[in-house]
Amino acid sequence: MRTQRHHHTPLSQPTLPVSRTPMRYDSATHSGLLSEFVYSENQPALTQLLLPLLHHLGTQSRWLLWLTPTQKLSRRWLSQSGLPVDKIVQVNQLQGIASVDAMERALLTGNYSVVLGWLPELSDSDHKRLRVAAEIGGSYGFIMKPLNPSFSIDGHCAEVKIHSSLYH
Repeated sequence: MRTQRHHHTPLSQPTLPVSRTPMRYDSATHSGLLSEFVYSENQPALTQLLLPLLHHLGTQSRWLLWLTPTQKLSRRWLSQSGLPVDKIVQVNQLQGIASVDAMERALLTGNYSVVLGWLPELSDSDHKRLRVAAEIGGSYGFIMKPLNPSFSIDGHCAEVKIHSSLYH
């Protein structure tokens, strides 16, 4: 994975800002969470459901990390959405398993309030690794899944699938 640190435009291939010692947070106020967010690219679910949470997490001192396989985030969209552009780090051009490993490492550090990863289908062991990493790092991890249009019955389907130890 080839990345570089970039201070003025954090959206162009930055390295992950990490400290050598994982940050620890009081578990009463900062608990980790791993969730899967299944969305339709034609529906505004991302902005209606996820952006308010990202706004809130952007007020923390920690970074927001986007692990995207091919797309680059639009600075214009980030600015228009009100997200803190100076706290967002994007790493793109990751492949399958490398993305899972990168997400796990990022969650473990505790340097990110949220890590969004566009990942391939994950095994149960990969889900468990990421869930444990989120809990240790006190971070939110979102596995982003665009809904395949062929699975939509009426073209208006968008859903959020939340994995929780309380329900499974």
